[in-house]
Amino acid sequence: MTSQSHYPTYDVMREKEHWDKHTRAIVEDRLDPEPEYRYLSLPEAETLRAVCSILAGDYRNEPIRFVLSHIDRHLHSNIGEGQRKQGVPPVRILIKQAIQAFDFMAMSRWQTPFHQLKEDQQRQIMIELSENRADPPYVWTGLPQTEVFNKLLTLTVEAYYSHPLIWSEIGYGGPAYPRGYIRTAIGQLDPWEADKER
Repeated sequence: MTSQSHYPTYDVMREKEHWDKHTRAIVEDRLDPEPEYRYLSLPEAETLRAVCSILAGDYRNEPIRFVLSHIDRHLHSNIGEGQRKQGVPPVRILIKQAIQAFDFMAMSRWQTPFHQLKEDQQRQIMIELSENRADPPYVWTGLPQTEVFNKLLTLTVEAYYSHPLIWSEIGYGGPAYPRGYIRTAIGQLDPWEADKER
């Protein structure tokens, strides 16, 4: 499944000249993420690519490559977490061990690494994980399944929906700073916002 745009002619990057230099640099960087990983190994990144594609419902290289880069940068920076439940490993350990668990599950069931499984097999594992019933359970010792799923979902969604391609597809006009919104009543659009009728 890939994203279907409700705004097929809208491209948020046509508005970039209206953003300040710093904002423009941040957004443009998302279109060309770093090609090398700092924290993840290549095999780990391939497993995570499959996981993130399932979670985002999108298998296109461009947005998922940015999702992986975002997660890798987050893990590499090791800036800490605002909160974490007791008994849940730090996110860097949680994600690394979860990746190993995905591959172990896939190998024990189908003798194939997770990223090479069929989509329905990958989805089956993710559903089991979300419902706290991933099997065999000993693989997840010390890794609360629901917490793993929620953390992976959060990291995926926050990156996926910050990519300009996705902004264009959902009609998000991008950063409003510094120009700001002028028309604020319900149903009114500023000229630079996406409009399905246009």
